[in-house]
Amino acid sequence: MTEDHPPTAFRDAHADISTAREVPDTPQTRAPSYRLAFADDEFLCRDELRPVRLQLELLKPQMLLDEAGIETTIVLFGGARIPTPENKDTAKTETLGNLSSFYTEAQRFARMMTERSNATGGRRHVIATGGGPGVMEAGNRGAMDAGGHSIGLNIVLPHEQAPNEYVTPGLCFNFHYFAIRKMHFLMRAEAICAFPGGFGTLDEMFEALTLIQTGRMKRVPFLLFGRAFWEGIINWEALADAGTIARSDLELFRFVETAEEAIEAMDTWEGKGKTRSAPSGR
Repeated sequence: MTEDHPPTAFRDAHADISTAREVPDTPQTRAPSYRLAFADDEFLCRDELRPVRLQLELLKPQMLLDEAGIETTIVLFGGARIPTPENKDTAKTETLGNLSSFYTEAQRFARMMTERSNATGGRRHVIATGGGPGVMEAGNRGAMDAGGHSIGLNIVLPHEQAPNEYVTPGLCFNFHYFAIRKMHFLMRAEAICAFPGGFGTLDEMFEALTLIQTGRMKRVPFLLFGRAFWEGIINWEALADAGTIARSDLELFRFVETAEEAIEAMDTWEGKGKTRSAPSGR
């Protein structure tokens, strides 16, 4: 999908990097100051260069997704600790093991959405996950089951982490900045699906809901898989009763249990694509 850049009269940056490696070895050429700025990792990692790194981290996935022809995505948030059904007995808690049913449902949903995507050229409804294990793995796996591609937005964490094996390699990205990663989750989102999860899932879910609530993001189908889980950890009605959110905010999302319910909800979603007027309370 990439296009060749038109020729210019200027020397190519890659050529200069190659030439710079062949210069005579002298005290001057060994000095850090002599390194080409854009090829100097140590320089690029300086605190003063944070704005540049933020821009680069925004641009790289944006450009590569554009080149791949990805127009819209279906975002799957969910717990990294949720096991596959065959491994449910190894889960740390019985509750976590029982949540393995959502691994299956995420995989089914991703497969069904990817089949729909494939039927229209694979540019829309492309599954996007955080690229890790658990529900994220299930989403990428379902896309692969359908013979389609999927996106993984991984992030560097203090403990060792690698992308799951089902992410399309050319659409697998790694981030340093959580904020830029979150932007890429939502910039092309045609629907957002939140499966049971922990802090990370809650963070991503509430940030997206807040953007829609405040009119900073257009309304998209926002589906919470597993009513019992979500109502068990969040007292939604108490928030509305207290007035800390408007009662109409409870209409920004819908509970679903199965892939079929989710797809029907997406297809019949009211107000899709419209920007919401923000209520006074948040």
